[in-house]
Amino acid sequence: MPGKSGITWSAGRGENDAMNTVKERVTRIPKFMNEDEEATWWSSAAGREFLKQQSAAGASRRQKGSPLVANLRRAASVQIALRLPAPDLAKAREIAGRKGIGYQTLLKMLVHEGLQREARRQ
Repeated sequence: MPGKSGITWSAGRGENDAMNTVKERVTRIPKFMNEDEEATWWSSAAGREFLKQQSAAGASRRQKGSPLVANLRRAASVQIALRLPAPDLAKAREIAGRKGIGYQTLLKMLVHEGLQREARRQ
């Protein structure tokens, strides 16, 4: 059944399921005439592909944590070696544990906030 989904698919029209091919990404669930047609579509390759796409899209849409952490992850990072006093590192690990984030992420956030604050002063 051609629909707004951008695929060509026919169910219950005498064509065998192997002949149904997904021509492009499924963006919408087609409208069905009855439950049997819907069940056939969901069990077809097109229905399974639609579920895979929705799962992948849903995972990328769900954002966990603060927007600041998300922005830090998006920015290109450069690896550096930084020596810190042991008590400072222990305190960073403690605070990060309370916040439910990694200590390196916490340190990156603190450096970022400090640099922004200093830039505003000038």
